[in-house]
Amino acid sequence: MKRLIDWHLNAWKSTEKRKPLLLKGARQIGKTYAVRQLGKQFESFVEVNFELIPEAKTIFMKNLEPKRILWELSLLTNKAIIPGKSLLFLDEVQVEPQIILALRYFYELMPELHVIAAGSLLEFAIEQVGVPVGRITMLYVYPLSFMEFLAATDNSQFVGAILTKQPFSEILHNKLLDLLGQYLAIGGMPAVIQAWNDTKDPKLSCEAQNDLVESYRLDFSKYAKKHQLPCLNIFFDQICHFIGSQFKYSEIHGDYKKRELAPCLELLHKANIIYPVRHTAGNGLPLGAEVNLNRFKILMLDVGIAQNLLGLDLVAWFLNPDKELINRGPIVEAFVGQELLTYSSPKSKKDLFFWKRESSGAQSEIDYLYDYQHTIVPVEVKSGHGSSLRSLHQFLLEHKKCNVGIRFWAENYLMFNQVDSRPLYAVATLAHPDQIEALQHLV
Repeated sequence: MKRLIDWHLNAWKSTEKRKPLLLKGARQIGKTYAVRQLGKQFESFVEVNFELIPEAKTIFMKNLEPKRILWELSLLTNKAIIPGKSLLFLDEVQVEPQIILALRYFYELMPELHVIAAGSLLEFAIEQVGVPVGRITMLYVYPLSFMEFLAATDNSQFVGAILTKQPFSEILHNKLLDLLGQYLAIGGMPAVIQAWNDTKDPKLSCEAQNDLVESYRLDFSKYAKKHQLPCLNIFFDQICHFIGSQFKYSEIHGDYKKRELAPCLELLHKANIIYPVRHTAGNGLPLGAEVNLNRFKILMLDVGIAQNLLGLDLVAWFLNPDKELINRGPIVEAFVGQELLTYSSPKSKKDLFFWKRESSGAQSEIDYLYDYQHTIVPVEVKSGHGSSLRSLHQFLLEHKKCNVGIRFWAENYLMFNQVDSRPLYAVATLAHPDQIEALQHLV
């Protein structure tokens, strides 16, 4: 599978003043696979997984001198590690936070070495030791986007065409909506897409989703305290019911209060399983300057996983995607949020925001406020073919610095009355400049 991260890894490899690289992202989204693919370009590739070989962490507990560390890792793996010719991959480094600190000394004392560290629970390790500021490069990795899905399913010819922002003929537009229906059914997790590619069987894709959900549950004991596990499991089971609406702790079923549930939300966020979409007044940049921390929505890392947790039938997406786009509006809204995250710059953590104004008889809400090329862009998601844009026009009326709003919908491109309407399959047209060349690499 061609991935956006592949382009960024190759760019990092070729950078003259390169720093050690830290890959961040949830479990099972393809970090390890991407690094192994990069490793094929080196004379030697040395991978050390600290979950598989936990005793390897002792190598980093003596001191952080790079030459000694490389010597011991070479003996352990029976492979030569030659700066400039080898790629050293340190996986699941959250097992020993000292490994993260060691990256600083690889940069300062052995800058010619290509070294990548990764882990699915890195935030918990970083809490303990911090990060070597200015001495490492970080890249954020997400599940496959819709454009990556097109490339993975032999439909890459559409990627470049979508990026031109030109309307498609009806037959091609409907073809893309059908493909979008497939993506909305199975999501962007590599194992699920692989199952779909191999079998074209929705049932087997669902089983792959089940396995992933179970693996996330099994991870709970790695970062939650024992007394938090029952609450965390209940929270995990119910969180997807709030997709598309403002989250309220009081609506979680059970006897748990906010003081018990709030830490569970934070744990899942640090594990990159959920992402908050926070309320902001949206009067200027940065959008986080006017954030209301008590008002937020929730995004799951993947729409396929979200629907699995909700127990929704996947087959309907394949049989009648046009109808399901209307029936599953919150899932479609979550899809657009997931796309906005994936197409943001991978070099920094992206936050998502929404806007809502409540007054007597005049409630207005914008699904996403997006910082696009240093401009605030209000984004509305309309899963049906025709919907009111009252909230979007209200926002533009109250925020004079915003000249245009974006509507993603099931129809083709249309520009009218300050509203730039784009098809749901074209969220990549809002991609950060850092991602444009990576997207073109998918073709």
